[in-house]
Amino acid sequence: MAGELTVGEVAKRSGVAVSALHFYETRGLIHSHRTSGNQRRYARDVLRRVAVIRIAQDVGISLADIANAFASLPDGRTPTREDWSLLSTAWRHDLDHRIDQLKKLRDGLTDCIGCGCMSIDKCPLRNREDRLARQGPGPQRLLVKD
Repeated sequence: MAGELTVGEVAKRSGVAVSALHFYETRGLIHSHRTSGNQRRYARDVLRRVAVIRIAQDVGISLADIANAFASLPDGRTPTREDWSLLSTAWRHDLDHRIDQLKKLRDGLTDCIGCGCMSIDKCPLRNREDRLARQGPGPQRLLVKD
């Protein structure tokens, strides 16, 4: 079929390794068909799917969440501009949460983080007698609560 791409062409155009494309295909994120010579062929719109996967992964969206988002599209279509707007909006809360967590981590790295170690000179002042342990496990000063 005219306009179809080989796996090598998709890899070159998308900047994704052939092995990654094969992996995405096994996870159901992209689809190909086989020629009579058993070679993979992709429709050109696979480039948009791969771009969405790369962008989503770059901001920390899991492949499982990406697959769920793709599954929500009518007839498994490649995301349109409107679809992308809906998908990215759905991921926004999680991204905002991660951004808040990273800011707290960045701002608190040199201070008591509330982990209970009590080994930094500011720990007894900021977390007297490890009172933050009552709030739960982990570094309580860095955890962002919803």
